[in-house]
Amino acid sequence: MSKDKQNEDRVYDLEERLIDFAVRIIRTAESLPKTVLGRHVSGQLIRSGTSPAPNYGEAQSAESCSDFIHKMKISLKELRETRIWLLIITKTELIKPVSKLESLIKENNELISIFVTSVKTARQNKKSS
Repeated sequence: MSKDKQNEDRVYDLEERLIDFAVRIIRTAESLPKTVLGRHVSGQLIRSGTSPAPNYGEAQSAESCSDFIHKMKISLKELRETRIWLLIITKTELIKPVSKLESLIKENNELISIFVTSVKTARQNKKSS
């Protein structure tokens, strides 16, 4: 398999992961209680948790390295916000048992790590070009 094909497959793997993450976020938001707090957290979680996938899609069509970095940083920012909302849900026990959120928080943390590394790599590539 060519290097370009491998990179293309990785792009779609991450895109698919982000879409799956967004779907899990939507399902989590829908399971929150229909209280004032539950609705507020649900709305915030949906906004931040579904944003990384389309922002990543935009990054794939970036017009420059700087544009790519900017769009990747937006996805990273939204992933970090989502992590905070998930931790708030856990600490307030809006979803019980809280262990239901462990795998989603783990995936969130892994995605954050991927984006941190991607931004760092893109910055290094920009400096060396």
